[in-house]
Amino acid sequence: MEDSLNRLKVWFSTVLGILTGFWGWFGWLLVLWIVCMIADYITGTLAAVKAGEWSSKVAREGIWHKLGMVFTVVLTALADLLLQIVLEHMPIINIPFAGVLCPVLLVWYVVTEIGSSAENAVAMGAPVPAFVEKALKKAKDMAEKAGESMLGEDEEDDKEDRKR
Repeated sequence: MEDSLNRLKVWFSTVLGILTGFWGWFGWLLVLWIVCMIADYITGTLAAVKAGEWSSKVAREGIWHKLGMVFTVVLTALADLLLQIVLEHMPIINIPFAGVLCPVLLVWYVVTEIGSSAENAVAMGAPVPAFVEKALKKAKDMAEKAGESMLGEDEEDDKEDRKR
């Protein structure tokens, strides 16, 4: 029995090592986001069933919402690729660029999906402590600030944009 468990551990570690070597941390971020999207959809469905409010129309809207997120991630990854290509081939600009838009977006989406799943858990009757809600809000705010700082924007710029 112990020998079988050790073989399973070796197999599992090998697979994770190969996958990490193949797609790196960004791939794991994508996996985490996909898992969080699935968890949000499942918890949302369960919360609606518990409340007696499940609707195929609302379920389809949730799927469309998730597909919109998928397209946004793909487009952001393409924008990162474009920026990388341009920056690598412009002799005047010597800035190393490995893509930051898509990872920051994914972090924002992951935190959003976790928060939505937590709300669904509350609707199902599970207690969610206030510190979890605060931590998720803080993480989402940090991702938003990271995205804004990439563009050189600060709160004053944001206020000016809202006035227009």
